[in-house]
Amino acid sequence: MLVYEIMMVAMAAIRANVLRSVLTTLGIIIGVAAVIAMVALGEGAQVRVEQQIQRMGTNVLTIRPGQQYFGGIGRGDTQMSVDDAVALRDDSNGTLEVAPEITSRIQITYARWNTNTQVFGTWPEYFEIYDHKLQAGRFFNQGEVQGRRRVAILGYNIPENLGGQDPAALVGQTIQLRGVPFQVIGVLEEKGDAAWIRPDDQVFIPISTAQYRVFGGRDRINAIYASTATPELLNQAYGEIDRILRRQHRIRPGEEADFNIRNSADLLETFNETNQTFTLLLAGIAGISLLVGGIGIMNIMLVSVTERTREIGVRKALGATRRAIMFQFLIESLSLCVLGGLLGVGAGIGGASLLTRLQQWDTVVAPESIVMALGFSAAVGLFFGLWPAQRAARLDPIVALRYE
Repeated sequence: MLVYEIMMVAMAAIRANVLRSVLTTLGIIIGVAAVIAMVALGEGAQVRVEQQIQRMGTNVLTIRPGQQYFGGIGRGDTQMSVDDAVALRDDSNGTLEVAPEITSRIQITYARWNTNTQVFGTWPEYFEIYDHKLQAGRFFNQGEVQGRRRVAILGYNIPENLGGQDPAALVGQTIQLRGVPFQVIGVLEEKGDAAWIRPDDQVFIPISTAQYRVFGGRDRINAIYASTATPELLNQAYGEIDRILRRQHRIRPGEEADFNIRNSADLLETFNETNQTFTLLLAGIAGISLLVGGIGIMNIMLVSVTERTREIGVRKALGATRRAIMFQFLIESLSLCVLGGLLGVGAGIGGASLLTRLQQWDTVVAPESIVMALGFSAAVGLFFGLWPAQRAARLDPIVALRYE
């Protein structure tokens, strides 16, 4: 029997039981759709974080206090001060752009409006490091930092939170931070979320003002940000920062540092590893549906062999070889799985698009996931269709013709 004729016979057998064929492929459809949707969610999350990291800057290092231990017991974070930032700025020979940070969430009031948000005390260099732009007003300068001036720069969303004020009109007005009056000197352009940082919902003031006028003489800072001219200089900057801060904190060579240095590339790598693990886990769970669907395919193919025993006997009596019979049933099984895979791909893409529209989740349907899902569904069809096909091919024609 020619290959084309075998394929036509197989297709005719599938069309003869359309409803049963559709129900049989349901497991494959669900499995493939789940794989496509889960991988799309993982890819979308990865792309979004990469974009956020790019907005943060790929040449930015974050230095934070480390854990302090005594007798193997953690005693909390060690302390870092503005003096550490000054040392990094002055002793790095101009290779580092440095900005310390002190932050707390406090109440902001303007006229009859108020909002609770994050207030950052920092240096003017912070805005260069993170490439912030102004839509109105100006940045504060180092003179205002040294003079502990009560000036503030608002994030993009703050005017809206304070009664929907016009940003330009808000410049020059007075707001209160914990009851302390501050003059608004600038409003930032929209930046968008950058990983865990939300600059659009923050207020920026000189760090000296934050320490002595708002946060009650608090000397320790939360972090120091340092940037290099290019990402290629990061490794050199690591060594420079480590050397300077060890000297500042009187840490001997070989002793464990009491601070941590991280960059956005490290954060991205960590996130990607975690994201890939969860994506593979979700895809693996979805893949179980494909195996369940494959068992359903094998079950229905065994039923089909039993139902068509006399037909198989007639074909063999007319000269059909074992190979032809086996090929026919394999084609049926493979066709059911590939058809289910194609329907599943459509359902998966539609599901990913629906998640984006309804839940605002970022999804990216990767061509590799489509190829993988279709390839796996075809493999399932071949694997689970092999036994029914062999069983049909081994039927004795005389016994098959006598079967009622």
